[in-house]
Amino acid sequence: MNVDSLYQEIILDHYKHPHGAGLREPFEAEVHHVNPTCGDEITLRVHLDGETVSDVSYDAQGCSISQASVSVLNDLIIGKSVTQGMSVLDTFTELMQGKGKVEPDEDVLEDGIAFAGVAQFPARVKCALLGWMAWKDAVSQALVTTSTSSTTGDPA
Repeated sequence: MNVDSLYQEIILDHYKHPHGAGLREPFEAEVHHVNPTCGDEITLRVHLDGETVSDVSYDAQGCSISQASVSVLNDLIIGKSVTQGMSVLDTFTELMQGKGKVEPDEDVLEDGIAFAGVAQFPARVKCALLGWMAWKDAVSQALVTTSTSSTTGDPA
């Protein structure tokens, strides 16, 4: 089996058996993102426990790449601090914007290295980044919500 086939198998496995799928409570922020070029959609929720990402849940519709990408995100982000999660996002974004010329860091991206081949196809990069951009948006909103509630004394 060659490397491209292995990567395709990883993406198909995450697509067929998504990790973290389904919207759950509690959550501090919920966002809905759409890729206008292909129509892929995701509704994503983030639950923070202080600075730690306790849960990422989602409902996604679209291609195997967008759905597999958010499944991988779920594996990589839960249990990490927001700062660590943003660092993983930066590494994944660099891989996706590298046009197939960036060597993926398996220690950071784990199954996310399967998307190295996707980076060669600009139309697919947006699919792979859809869930990650939704996560970034949701975390930003969650941080504002928790910051506001801690300064006002209102429960989040």
